[in-house]
Amino acid sequence: MDENRKVIVVGGGLAGLSAAMQLANLGVIVELVSLTKVKRSHSVCAQGGINAALNLKSEEKDSPYVHAYDTIKGGDFLADQPPVLEMCLAAPRIIKMLDNFGCPFNRGPSGNLDVRRFGGTLYHRTVFCGASTGQQLMYTLDEQVRRKESTGRVIKRENHEFVRLVKDCSGRACGIILMNLFNNRLEVLQGDAVIIATGGPGVIFKMSTNSTFCTGAANGRLFLQGMAYANPEFIQIHPTAIPGRDKLRLISESVRGEGGRVWVPGDSSKKILFPDGSERPCGETGSPWYFLEDMYPAYGNLVSRDVGARAILRVCEAGLGVDGRMEVYLDVTHLPAKTRHKLEVVLDIYKKFTGEDPNTVPMRIFPAVHYSMGGAWVDWPAADDSDRDSRFRQMTNIPGCFNCGESDFQYHGANRLGANSLLSCLFAGLVSGDEAVRFIEAFGGSQATSSDFDRALLQEKEENSRLLSVSGKENIFALHEEIAKVMVRNVTVKRNNQDLKETIDKLKEFRERLKNVSVQDSSPFANKSFHFVRQMGPMLELALAITKGALLRNEFRGSHYKPEFPNRDDEHWLKTTVALYAPEEPEISYLPVDTRHVAPTLRDYTKSSVGKIELTNVPDNIRLPI
Repeated sequence: MDENRKVIVVGGGLAGLSAAMQLANLGVIVELVSLTKVKRSHSVCAQGGINAALNLKSEEKDSPYVHAYDTIKGGDFLADQPPVLEMCLAAPRIIKMLDNFGCPFNRGPSGNLDVRRFGGTLYHRTVFCGASTGQQLMYTLDEQVRRKESTGRVIKRENHEFVRLVKDCSGRACGIILMNLFNNRLEVLQGDAVIIATGGPGVIFKMSTNSTFCTGAANGRLFLQGMAYANPEFIQIHPTAIPGRDKLRLISESVRGEGGRVWVPGDSSKKILFPDGSERPCGETGSPWYFLEDMYPAYGNLVSRDVGARAILRVCEAGLGVDGRMEVYLDVTHLPAKTRHKLEVVLDIYKKFTGEDPNTVPMRIFPAVHYSMGGAWVDWPAADDSDRDSRFRQMTNIPGCFNCGESDFQYHGANRLGANSLLSCLFAGLVSGDEAVRFIEAFGGSQATSSDFDRALLQEKEENSRLLSVSGKENIFALHEEIAKVMVRNVTVKRNNQDLKETIDKLKEFRERLKNVSVQDSSPFANKSFHFVRQMGPMLELALAITKGALLRNEFRGSHYKPEFPNRDDEHWLKTTVALYAPEEPEISYLPVDTRHVAPTLRDYTKSSVGKIELTNVPDNIRLPI
């Protein structure tokens, strides 16, 4: 590899850092662009752990193949299976790499890594660092990237925002336009390939567990430039978050993994529908009703997230919420002090924002928008596909533009299992680094001309001038409140087609109103109002893709729940949604799901036995990125 080859990585979270590290190790110069300080990227908010089938509890007989099966099943069989399998095969190696780097994982009395159980599995395979795993992984990888930064192989550009992909005359990605968030200065960055790792679009819904900079605007801008966006309708609702007026704060699944129990006061005079179709009393009046344990006896409080969120909503809609509110209890008061100490970071967050001590009183929680399973469509030729060498994993439909982390689509299907997010970020980042280098080796360096960059820069300068010259009456933050209310009401846990049709009409109306938004803050420095106005257009286009994908998918699968279509429909809907931008509304098409390793079956979290798990058609020539 020519030592002057350069790859631009957009995003400073785990996916971006792992890609940057891999590229630098392969001898490429890396320009690392981050919206914020790298160590403040949203990956630091991940609390509970990272999955890897290390089989540290040998009596469980865990393996990467069982991990892959659980992941495929958890995603309701919508994920293409080859990338899931390879991610799970690489997971133990990734943990070993992090351990060698000095990541402070929890350990048991024997000195071995400690593991906890997470939702959607019966196995203890979640490795963790107390309740701040994401932060510790971020700090560990950042040290590796800073080593390369000290030698000049990585150049960090923090507090800069990606605003446009630059393409040459052949359509190949050859650089980006970025904006300095302190002074709004637009700059050109040239590269031989671009890797996008910019996280999810939670801010579209406003009331989410995501950081306030997780707007999805980068993917939205790429969508406007022709990038395909896959499975947009699949938005994960996390079962346990702290209700709040400003935003929602996550209570990690690790709380339930360590023995936390979900309950409401029982009421035997009321009945509720159980998963087997029977109606049963809602516990005993005057006693706690541990409804997840009753409904799903095999998995209990550790059912998959989509199942848990729907159960909590159903219980609250039946009038059983705490004090009549849309809240249930998450209780750790019965746990030993040693166990609660493992959860100290999470419990401190609850105490800080509510004033109540979860060591002595149960926490009040409710589901919240948390994660996007959908994202950029990226390619993944399987190891034994005949055209493997002519295709590039993690590459979007734009040549030379790769995408990884939460901002891609391919590892989680219709629902993500807890603790698979950090794993998929690391794995996809490593693969993206490898494949970007392979792409450059195959096609050489960028052949872009100065006019390609001048034209792109001029377009963004004109966009800045246009937005700053609008003297309309709309306020961007008030408009965002309206958009978010519609999206939360109609496009989260429970959906119906009439509401979704109305939401599409409302989003088109919001699109028109956005043209009348005035940037009321005239400051030329650190102008967040201006930045948010700039982000809202791409966010609205993604909101339309999310809503239209949900409208067209007439079935119940994973996080996508339509009571009017109460069953999964593999005959018609075992396929990946692919959205492309169009001026009126997105154009939707579909691709078949690759199910070569596991035949789809109906998920059942009421039973513990699934029989012997076997994956078929596993290639012999799998090459892992580590």
